[in-house]
Amino acid sequence: MAFKRMFQTVDTHGGVPMRVVTGGVPGVRGQTVFEKMKWLEENDDQLRKLLLREPRGYPPQCLNLIVPAADPSAAAGYIIMEQSEYCLMSGWNTIAVATALLETGMLEITGPETKFKLEAPGGLIEVTAHCEGRRVKAVTFKNMPCFVGHLGVELDIPQVGKAIVDTVWAGAWFVIADVANFGGLAITPSCGQELTRIAALMCRAAEDKLSLNHPQFGHVPITLAMICAGDQERNIPFQSCVTMLTAEVDYSDPTTWGGAIDRSPCGTGTCARMTSLLAHGRLTLGENFSHQSIIGLEGKGRLIEQTKIGEYPAVIPEVTGNAWITGFNNFVLDETDPFPEGFKVGDIW
Repeated sequence: MAFKRMFQTVDTHGGVPMRVVTGGVPGVRGQTVFEKMKWLEENDDQLRKLLLREPRGYPPQCLNLIVPAADPSAAAGYIIMEQSEYCLMSGWNTIAVATALLETGMLEITGPETKFKLEAPGGLIEVTAHCEGRRVKAVTFKNMPCFVGHLGVELDIPQVGKAIVDTVWAGAWFVIADVANFGGLAITPSCGQELTRIAALMCRAAEDKLSLNHPQFGHVPITLAMICAGDQERNIPFQSCVTMLTAEVDYSDPTTWGGAIDRSPCGTGTCARMTSLLAHGRLTLGENFSHQSIIGLEGKGRLIEQTKIGEYPAVIPEVTGNAWITGFNNFVLDETDPFPEGFKVGDIW
């Protein structure tokens, strides 16, 4: 068989499909997982495009490559890829990677609470897998420090209007707005197209007007927008709709919405939401928090300690959620395939 490339994957989902690459990508260079991520981005971006675009992928899909950890305390490293970017951290991808490593036997399940560290490009992530026998029933991860960049500022969103937003770092920059800013909109699958349009435009407007530098990583673009709802005092469940960019947004062309909704509760998004609520006085340190995705999946979290990163007061969150293995695949690239990096078509992208 004449194949140019072959990849071994464990496919999982936590609402959103998350593919874990376990073989077929030798020679990724770098002293740290961050350096390996940058090397992959600059030298083998074909991997990301081939396995996330059609015909092997689709817009909301995520990808993780297992690599050796640089830190001796970590059990494994992983490089996180989405349609438009390489991520320093992703919560539900962390849950998926931990589940795949344990349920395939790549890491050993050592008891009902199996504890280990994973090395993300953004740093070490502490993981506790809650296990029964050889199954992972849930995964808890402790995130990197999270902090608010902007709190309650007015943002002028082209084609949409003005909205009050926060920006929060939670392993990536989020711009967050309550759904009440957008009259008549609700966080339901039937509103998905309009939620995606507004969120993608909100995300690009925030990057243009509210861009920030991270004390450690410098400028990281704002690529995630969260439209949220919920009020604990009125017994309204906390919901969110996180939109991941899949393309650049052209303000002059409303058809280039360029986003896909995260079907999971979004782990880093849950961290960002808790950090925002704490800053607004609507959540306390140590208080249990429940977050629902647009399809009703639940993530549970709490803020466990305060810290500081650069000049910013910060918090350390932990989040618990689930991922399920959906299949095992050998993906190949035929020598004669006319689309060696996959393709996108405007009906769904």
